[in-house]
Amino acid sequence: MDLDPVYLPYAQVNGVPQESKLATYMKRPPDSTMAQSLSKNVSSMSLEPLLSMKKVLASSSEFVPRNSVTTFANRLVDTNTVSPQPNTPSPTLGQSILSPTPHSLVDKNLPTYQENFGGTTYFYQAPSGSGDVSGPSGAAPSEDLTAGGPSVQSSSPGYTLHPGTPPHVRHKMGAPPNPTVDNSSFYMSENIRAEIQHKNALTLVSANPELFPELPLEVDNYHDLVPLEQIPTGIKPNMIGYLTSTYKATNIKSGSRYCLRRVHNFRLPSSKCLVFVDMWKKLAHSNIVQLREVFTTKAFGDHSIVFVYDYHPNSETLLSKHFSQSEQMNNYDGFSSNPLAPRPYSHSKNTLLRQQHSSLLSESTIWSYIIQLTGALRVIHSSGLACRCLDPSKVLLTGLSRSRLRLSGVCVSDVLTFDTSQSNPHSMIAAYQQDDLTALGKLILAMTCRSLMAVQRENLQTSIELMSRSYSMDLRNLVLYLLTVHQKRTVVDLMPMIGARYYTQLDAVQLHGDSLENELAKEMENGRLFRLLVKLGTINERPELNLDPTWSETGDRYMLKLFRDYLLHQVQEDGRPWLDMSHIVHCLNKLDAGTQEKICLMSRDEQSVLVVSYAELKQCLDQSFLELSSAAALTPKSTLPL
Repeated sequence: MDLDPVYLPYAQVNGVPQESKLATYMKRPPDSTMAQSLSKNVSSMSLEPLLSMKKVLASSSEFVPRNSVTTFANRLVDTNTVSPQPNTPSPTLGQSILSPTPHSLVDKNLPTYQENFGGTTYFYQAPSGSGDVSGPSGAAPSEDLTAGGPSVQSSSPGYTLHPGTPPHVRHKMGAPPNPTVDNSSFYMSENIRAEIQHKNALTLVSANPELFPELPLEVDNYHDLVPLEQIPTGIKPNMIGYLTSTYKATNIKSGSRYCLRRVHNFRLPSSKCLVFVDMWKKLAHSNIVQLREVFTTKAFGDHSIVFVYDYHPNSETLLSKHFSQSEQMNNYDGFSSNPLAPRPYSHSKNTLLRQQHSSLLSESTIWSYIIQLTGALRVIHSSGLACRCLDPSKVLLTGLSRSRLRLSGVCVSDVLTFDTSQSNPHSMIAAYQQDDLTALGKLILAMTCRSLMAVQRENLQTSIELMSRSYSMDLRNLVLYLLTVHQKRTVVDLMPMIGARYYTQLDAVQLHGDSLENELAKEMENGRLFRLLVKLGTINERPELNLDPTWSETGDRYMLKLFRDYLLHQVQEDGRPWLDMSHIVHCLNKLDAGTQEKICLMSRDEQSVLVVSYAELKQCLDQSFLELSSAAALTPKSTLPL
């Protein structure tokens, strides 16, 4: 019986046709490996493997092209392989997906590629033992899904790009009515961008020396002082009898900005009070403005003491945020624990009832403030200290959307009211901690009524009745507990009163963190794409290199010039510029990855048309930029004297 001759066609070991340009970008094994592979194929020839291969190819759909023009996504990976043993159970995610048949000629781990050459379409796979099993984009296979990554059935696209807002963030934020015009899906929100830019502008602002000629050039290790508030001209009774002023300053050594609170005309009576300074410097909390250092100075023309804090730009006090500026109450401090403090003229109950009842704060906002303030007080009291500054003018609203509360002005009262006659400086801390809880109750009551008059002694009953009409009984009981001064109170006792509202606050904080992480992911790729544009910009239209005026117009650089036009100079059918940011971003990502997707480049006179892949463009870009880098790194020739 005559058998038809069996021919073994020549094939590259890496699976790429010999005529393909793609072979130049894939790792070729040494000649010895090719000889071993050839001898192995010859020795293993038999009819059974050929019949088995025929059955497999007949039942497989992976070698059938779906479209006449393959897209980049289709060429990445095709996992629609059919197992030669249909009765074999499907493997789990952590197991290997290799077929148990030893004579299987179809490797399911590898993607299938195709390339058209000379009118013939070639379908091939990367070899399983060649070590280079990356896809056309050069991405290495990832670990299995049990470790949080893709399985061996999937392939990385080879480039990084923000995939859009995650569903758990989008549904919380509310999806836009038309996703196609939602520019914030791929770029930072304009509100966040504007707020950050405003903070940066406030941080970098400098004072006009003509408007503030009295400001010193340097104060200790700080310079470039900028007043943050109007410098007072008289003594404020609600302070502690001293004038204070606040400045933004730059540290000479580090260049960081800090907030300097200066107390005018104050002499430090004793260095014993510095023990409180050291304790406050060690105390760090997310709801406390960090104290950095305290020093005395004569730079302002008097004996002043300066408290240095962290600077939080674009902050706002609770007093200016939630209370009327016209309500000054004749310089009466309703939060002072001093019974001899001056009292204002009496106000009728009707005056209190007319205070902005139509714009009361929501109860969720008040509970959020309570949780943050009690968290700060808990840390302060557990450290053996007292706040002594729980006043609406000393509580700052910071952060994005100004939702973060921070206690400012800490340690000032401990230094200014330090009693040198006491042998134990900490003997009054317990009493001061009770005053903190009373001040917290007054602050909450004032916020519920949106009036500072609510904390006056003659208006307390009316204020509590007004609060009971608009807010829950839990909030009323918490305020009554804080205002009861006949029993010893602790901030820990407030935890059960707050109850499950901690979980609501925690959920809001975590959602806020998710949204900020999403905003960060949008802008993460900007630096990488910017570097690509810089490389292109340094190569395109360069006048000369190494005395060659045609360097940028010849060779690989000409191809990059055409790609620049393809990337940035697209026009519509009627000649109008086509400005599509997504086109630029996608093309730059494919260029950075060096994918095998081909594009058509045309010269401006339409006389030259080039069909190239992104891999070839990337190679041209790297080689051209390498020439520039090598020329820039050359040692300049020394000029000879005339």
